[in-house]
Amino acid sequence: MTPTRGWLNEQQLATWIAFNRVLSRLPAALESQLQQDARVSYMEYHVLARLSDQPSRTCRMSALADLANSELSRLSHLVRRLEKRGLVRREPDPSDGRYTNAILTDAGQQLLVEIAPAHVDRVRDLVIDSVEDFAALERVCLRILDRITAR
Repeated sequence: MTPTRGWLNEQQLATWIAFNRVLSRLPAALESQLQQDARVSYMEYHVLARLSDQPSRTCRMSALADLANSELSRLSHLVRRLEKRGLVRREPDPSDGRYTNAILTDAGQQLLVEIAPAHVDRVRDLVIDSVEDFAALERVCLRILDRITAR
């Protein structure tokens, strides 16, 4: 079957459908393990991990929203829940009080250290575990993100 402008050929369509199935099913598959192990949602884990990556485990809420692929209002609710559990705290940014920083607490870091190995195992189990496959997935994802960002 020759591709027609505006339509995907049979193989492209099968790939596109599979990709969309992954996009819709993977977060829930990853979240089930996180919920079982630590009563943490996939998004909560993602926010804790992004804070852990930051210098002093601190990040402006607006920057964290970008890192977590979230809207600021949604992130604020999520951080409030993490704050109630003692995993994160919020403070005014000392360099500009108009902004708020999210800070990963020692308890949040400890939780991350405890649950990350099982999460990484789950990612490898469900997604890919070879260095070559990770490199290929990274190339494809970065190319897609570049195209999205350019628009």
